[in-house]
Amino acid sequence: MSLSGAHKAAFRREVLVEGRVFAIRDGEGYPAPADPEGRRAVPFWSKPTRARRVADQAAAFMGFEIVVIELDDWLAGWLPCLERDDMLVGVNWSGARATGFDLTPAQVGEWFAEQREALAAGMQMAAG
Repeated sequence: MSLSGAHKAAFRREVLVEGRVFAIRDGEGYPAPADPEGRRAVPFWSKPTRARRVADQAAAFMGFEIVVIELDDWLAGWLPCLERDDMLVGVNWSGARATGFDLTPAQVGEWFAEQREALAAGMQMAAG
């Protein structure tokens, strides 16, 4: 598995544990750099330490502050807006160039729908 693949897998696991995601912003707002095909992605991280590391290492994000977004707000508010605006979701970008996987909001939303359903089913089995 590539390093980016490992970061993507960690995002899926860690966001459920944290119950929130982390973004970065400066006085102009949230970054949304374009990929080589011209599609823009807004980066999110599964831990504040991951976001801080990129904000400290990537020249393009120096001085950005870390923003906490509750998971329910992110799923119900942010992802639909990103989908409407035809933007991608960057997950756990890393390194001095802040690179990683960019996925559609629908793909990311499906991860959490599947995992939440599995958790709910497990809780019902334990209670029943």
